[in-house]
Amino acid sequence: MTDTTTTPQAHTPLRRGRFAEFWYYFSQNRGAVIGLVVFSSIVFIAVFAPLIAPHSPSVQNRDAFLVPPFWQEGGSTTYLLGTDAVGRDMLSRLMYGSQFSLFIGLFVVVLSVSSGVLIGLLAGYFRGWVDTVIMRIMDVILAFPSLLLALVLVAILGPGLLNAMIAIALILQPHFVRLTRASVLTERDREYVIASRVAGARPVRLMFLTILPNCLAPLIVQATLSFSTAILDAAALGFLGMGAQPPTPEWGSMLAEAREFILRAWWVVTLPGLAILITVLAINLMGDGLRDALDPKLKKS
Repeated sequence: MTDTTTTPQAHTPLRRGRFAEFWYYFSQNRGAVIGLVVFSSIVFIAVFAPLIAPHSPSVQNRDAFLVPPFWQEGGSTTYLLGTDAVGRDMLSRLMYGSQFSLFIGLFVVVLSVSSGVLIGLLAGYFRGWVDTVIMRIMDVILAFPSLLLALVLVAILGPGLLNAMIAIALILQPHFVRLTRASVLTERDREYVIASRVAGARPVRLMFLTILPNCLAPLIVQATLSFSTAILDAAALGFLGMGAQPPTPEWGSMLAEAREFILRAWWVVTLPGLAILITVLAINLMGDGLRDALDPKLKKS
């Protein structure tokens, strides 16, 4: 008798085929590939910062205040990118700052996606008054300027990195709620959902196991773009003194500390700003590539 039992190896070619298709469409966008390389480099720096950073980010050298980068007159190879106003190595602080920025983006995206998807599923599946109440609350949140609302929330919760991340997650949540609701409204009346309902599937199973997997593509793209938005908003709050507090080497707080030296020491302002720019640009380029690879409408035959 022939054994027709399905083995895990049988699914391997299918998985490889899906990944190959995804990579084909993703790699067609050269900007997305460049963004992936740059973002991977930033992740590497963040993970191995304690090993590759030349100095401690908090150690002050009183004999090296505002030393310029090594290629400028007065610079030193001891501090490749110079020092700040209290003698801390800029390169080391930028490396450790990547840890905070990536952690902020990850924390905010996980919190906003998990809560936003759950609320959006409830609104789209049950509809009626549940949908009306939820969406009116989301409309109220979206009516406020995002940074202003984040400042108000941080002022209520208290300045600090954790409270800033919670505030940013709350202002990004409505985007995931609306996106999930729209996807659920499209999927809930399709044949496969009706068949599952007739077969006796309960609402929780229908929402999380039947409908949600078919709504993930736009959510993944939105999560990628929200990652960069979270980094920007956290940097803005840090610059305003409501996010990470000194001496934390977070890029936004580094900008805030360097404001008074913008004319005398360009590097203490320019380098953290460039770090934010490069990171956000790389993530946005990756988001464009993910959209091209995951959206069937954008795939070329």
